[in-house]
Amino acid sequence: MNQTFRVGVTRDFLKPDGTLGFGDVGLSLLEEAPGVEWEFLAENTPTLHADQVQEYDALLVLAPSVTADTLKGADHLSILARFGVGYDSVDVEACTDSGVLLTITPDGVRRPVAASVMTFILALSHKLLIKDRLTRAGRWSEKMDYMGMGVTGRTLGVVGMGNIGREVFTLAKPFGMHHLTYEPYVNAADVAAAGVELVSLDELLRRSDFVCICCALTPETHHLINAERLALMKETAYLINAARGPIVDQAALTDALRERRIQGAGLDVFEQEPVDPNDPILTLDNVIVTPHGICWTDECFLGNGQSACESILDVAAGRIPKNVVNREALEHPRLQEKLSQYGSREVER
Repeated sequence: MNQTFRVGVTRDFLKPDGTLGFGDVGLSLLEEAPGVEWEFLAENTPTLHADQVQEYDALLVLAPSVTADTLKGADHLSILARFGVGYDSVDVEACTDSGVLLTITPDGVRRPVAASVMTFILALSHKLLIKDRLTRAGRWSEKMDYMGMGVTGRTLGVVGMGNIGREVFTLAKPFGMHHLTYEPYVNAADVAAAGVELVSLDELLRRSDFVCICCALTPETHHLINAERLALMKETAYLINAARGPIVDQAALTDALRERRIQGAGLDVFEQEPVDPNDPILTLDNVIVTPHGICWTDECFLGNGQSACESILDVAAGRIPKNVVNREALEHPRLQEKLSQYGSREVER
């Protein structure tokens, strides 16, 4: 067995000039680990190809997709460390069948994404971008036409009370809002203990002043928020999506925003990414849009990077890492053999 544990890092961590976008994103942990070498992949591709990954024991992946074809012949690969919590871009079944662990970084995104949701809530309720445009255009006299909405006493509805959803409620607590959640996979007593009311999705949409999407994209949640459900929302309500674009029917949302059937929206994600510059949703003045990166801060990247690199170093030392998505892969004979061989390494994290 090769004594060097080789790690490939996708090139989308780099800016066009070849420098890292947000510091070392935890790569110093790999740099300092004996017996571990890392490098950026030679190409920046939307989907990783088999010939790009065959020589690596581990991959640190930001945005590129990983398919069954990616993993063909990747006999060295033991872990795919996804930088972030979403893994709809990864063929999880193919990873499991290949004996490759898939890990995510929930600790790194919890606070940054929740803070991003609160940023949208406050910017929308205070009509921040509209007032910015008025000021730049010297239209101060029109500010009375754009009165904001205070959040105290309003109802915050969060779709999905997982890692990020719970943190949204934590950050929102000082604002004195009423908290609702729709989450089919939690215990009602646990939700009540957190001061949150567990309701149906339809009830959440009818009652909420701010509807925040914080669930994962799955076949069940694709277009979970469709035209019929948008019609349940108050005309004064706002929709915020910092999860995944296809959870919301974007065409239906565009119609609702254009016709002022809801007050506005904050969108960090879209059905098609990058969003088409000619997409009609970009012409609307009651929506704030960001490029699937509102939470991209030094805090977010360092937290995600350290978590992902720690998972890689765990595997390099024969340890089972935290935050494994496909624990079934641990039963794969090839992975068990590799972990046993890695266990003789002196790798610390």
